[in-house]
Amino acid sequence: MLRTFHSTGRNLGRLWAIARSFAQHDALFLLEIHPAGRSAARAAKMLWRPRKDVAGLRPGERLALALTALGPTFIKFGQALSIRADLLGEQVAADLTRLQDRLPPFPFAQAQATIEEDFGVPLRTLYTSFDEQPVAAASIAQVHFAVDTDGKDVAVKVLRPGVKAAFARDIDALLWLAELAERHAPQLIRLKPVEVVRTFAESVRIEMDLRFEAAAAQEMGENFAGDSAFRVPGVDWQRTAERVLTLERVYGVRVDDHAAVAATGVDSVGLVRTAAEVFFKMVFRHGFFHADMHPGNLFVAPDGMLIGMDFGIMGRVDAATQKTLGEMLLGFLTRDYRRVAEVHIEAGYVPADKNVDAFAQAARSIAEPILGKPIAEISIARLLGQLFQITETFEMETQPQLLLLQKSMLLAEGVGRTLAPNVNMWELAQPLIEGWMRERLGPEGKVADAVGTAMDTLERIPRIVDRVDAITADMARGGLKLHPDTARALRGEEPGQRRGLHWMVWAPWVVVAGLLAVLILR
Repeated sequence: MLRTFHSTGRNLGRLWAIARSFAQHDALFLLEIHPAGRSAARAAKMLWRPRKDVAGLRPGERLALALTALGPTFIKFGQALSIRADLLGEQVAADLTRLQDRLPPFPFAQAQATIEEDFGVPLRTLYTSFDEQPVAAASIAQVHFAVDTDGKDVAVKVLRPGVKAAFARDIDALLWLAELAERHAPQLIRLKPVEVVRTFAESVRIEMDLRFEAAAAQEMGENFAGDSAFRVPGVDWQRTAERVLTLERVYGVRVDDHAAVAATGVDSVGLVRTAAEVFFKMVFRHGFFHADMHPGNLFVAPDGMLIGMDFGIMGRVDAATQKTLGEMLLGFLTRDYRRVAEVHIEAGYVPADKNVDAFAQAARSIAEPILGKPIAEISIARLLGQLFQITETFEMETQPQLLLLQKSMLLAEGVGRTLAPNVNMWELAQPLIEGWMRERLGPEGKVADAVGTAMDTLERIPRIVDRVDAITADMARGGLKLHPDTARALRGEEPGQRRGLHWMVWAPWVVVAGLLAVLILR
């Protein structure tokens, strides 16, 4: 009880700070969707006056400033919310996509102390030189260039001091607010605010252990081993710990540096096609994708190869979801809107009692503004807003496991818009999608699925056999009790007739053999 009281008091204190920041930046409009929120907004406006420098800014711009003032957790949470046009509206969501995850660097002495604490040795025993001035500083960590004791150029990422405690405090407050929202605003339950916060919290917890980022970088590097279009810096595991990550230093230019990219002589449309293919391979080939692939995390090497950076936020897609997403995307690209509707229902995203033709018509209204138009003419925020409005009509629940993928699509599209604004990168990926669907849904794909099912069944046989042996032993010991009349009926005996129980011993094997035959030969 004491712990709960303490937690509530702490969250109320954080709520006070949130209200103050929102009031000072004139961003209290989010509270006005609920009567109690409107009262709270009026009270906050009486306590804190808006700053003069926010006058004339759009609501989303004011919200971005308020979140930035609240610190690292809220910057990242705002970035995560940028895909939630259903919660914030189209323009606000679009404005949040511009949130910059940049903070002033922390002193070199703190970075040095962190490295030496994690490894238990002086800095000079790990690196022969270490640039004191960081090349990048964000909410969770900052990066320094260095040279290791083998003479290799490396990039060293160091966790920001105190960041774990700050995130834990803020996430606890966000979860508390989400629970209050579900309890007092039932119309928000469909949007799963608690689950959204928990998904965000889990991704942040993983991001703050740099060993996980190292593992993600290595896994993605292995996935793209031998690929001529995309590569990942190598991991130096000997100089990597919970708060320190050492990677191979790579050389290239940021993908959004137009002059530098042009100087490489690489065709911009070709780069967009490459970026689309890389994203497709991550999601549909490997099921493991970079969930923060904004222009700052994507570089172009002198030979035109794309280089990925910063693997703290990653996502996974299982085989079933891959198939569902592939069918949806192919349906949109081929304008087969009825199939798009059917896939939504088959996947359980839309209740089965909804009208397929009506949903197909809704899907058409979403896709037609996209197809055949240059990306510069498309407002993804508006399209997402339309999608969420339509899915609310059809009682489609939010899919929190797909939030990272939605964010990644927006970021990847931003890369495409930066490189070639007159090209729709998703249409460039259509041949890849069609080829993948032929593999998965054609005769070869069905055979492969059948073989996979059979292999899964065979792998389960030892467990089935163990279970049957246990049941048989129970029977032999009299551990499985049946009513005498039931037992006689199972043996086919007339009342009063007595036989041995040998049939009961081998009968389960007949059942198991029959089930296996059905599963493997169907």
